[in-house]
Amino acid sequence: MLSQKTIEIIKSTVPVLEVHGTAITKRFYQMMFAKHPELLNIFNHANQKQGRQQTALANAVYAAALYIDKLETILPVVKQIGHKHRSLGVKAEHYPIVGENLLAAIKDVLGDAATDEILQAWAEAYGVIADAFIGVEHEMYEEASGQPGGWGDFREFIVQRKVKESDVITSFYLVPADGQPISSYEPGQYISVKVELPGEEFTHIRQYSLSDAPGNAYYRISVKREDAMQDKPAGKVSVYLSEEVKEGDSLQLSAPAGDFTLQQEDSRPVVLLSGGVGLTPMISMLNTLIKSGTDRPITFIHAAKNGKVHAMRQAVEELAAKHPQLSVHWCYTQPTEQDRLNGAFQKEGYIDLPWLQKVIDTKEASYYFCGPIPFMKTINGALLEWGVPAEDIHFEFFGPAATLA
Repeated sequence: MLSQKTIEIIKSTVPVLEVHGTAITKRFYQMMFAKHPELLNIFNHANQKQGRQQTALANAVYAAALYIDKLETILPVVKQIGHKHRSLGVKAEHYPIVGENLLAAIKDVLGDAATDEILQAWAEAYGVIADAFIGVEHEMYEEASGQPGGWGDFREFIVQRKVKESDVITSFYLVPADGQPISSYEPGQYISVKVELPGEEFTHIRQYSLSDAPGNAYYRISVKREDAMQDKPAGKVSVYLSEEVKEGDSLQLSAPAGDFTLQQEDSRPVVLLSGGVGLTPMISMLNTLIKSGTDRPITFIHAAKNGKVHAMRQAVEELAAKHPQLSVHWCYTQPTEQDRLNGAFQKEGYIDLPWLQKVIDTKEASYYFCGPIPFMKTINGALLEWGVPAEDIHFEFFGPAATLA
């Protein structure tokens, strides 16, 4: 337990972290990777370059300082990050390295304002926070390896099938190389894929949502090829998977992880909303609901640029034709002339609240959504404006957590 004095000192640094948090975390990663370049085998290089990882860590440090006297408040965040850490292979021995470099970064950025008293208080606080993460993640490793078909770190899988779903999205059906069973998962969870790219010094790990219902002899992921766009470089791993990996090739996978999962015990109507490749966890949830035989009303809403990049449309429409409790709605932001001729969409432009109120039968439902951050901000804002309770709104960020405010 932290002393009252330590708690007061940590809380006094909250305004400083609000202003300098991202500068501190940016410096932290620079210092840590300079001393421990081997950690680049774990961290997502693209998120580092784009600043998303630094911002996410700054937000986490800020929250820890704000709630240092009641850390149970941020336990859901600890568990969410813990899932990502377990999936990436973060271990207890990494935490002292993080602590040492975080304190050094605080001192480096704040200078004389980071007094010995403040640094000592943060050292104590970090020890408590790290212990919470280590404890949670230890349980997650035990759970992942202890369940039927489970494993702890990475396991070799073979690409059994590779299916082009749209101009930019490709599905991979993955089976274990050892021929043994694989663990089940909750719809909405993800796996990590670790690859060694030709000419690259470090391995790359990316997390991809599982895009089918559990209970199969394979895992399916559906990967969007991230092409270069303006000042944003192409996604190294997504391009490699889409263009280089072939059926019969092997990939290293972590066991399923994640806390964005379908609440299957809920009997109310469910609304699944997605934008772009954010449809992958929604497809898993949809297939699970249908497979379960539930009579819950399901509304499936997907936004895409146009029909060329719209993945899995036919599969969803086939389900809707067979299951009257499922209603399906498409929104295209830039439909092609062919899309117009085919009447391929119900709304042109962007999803908004008036349209949602037309296509969703009842506000009293459970809502799940995923997609690009602007899409997620729009959906979250619309649902809150409509008066949907926050506890009925569930979402997942692809990559480091951000804010929807």
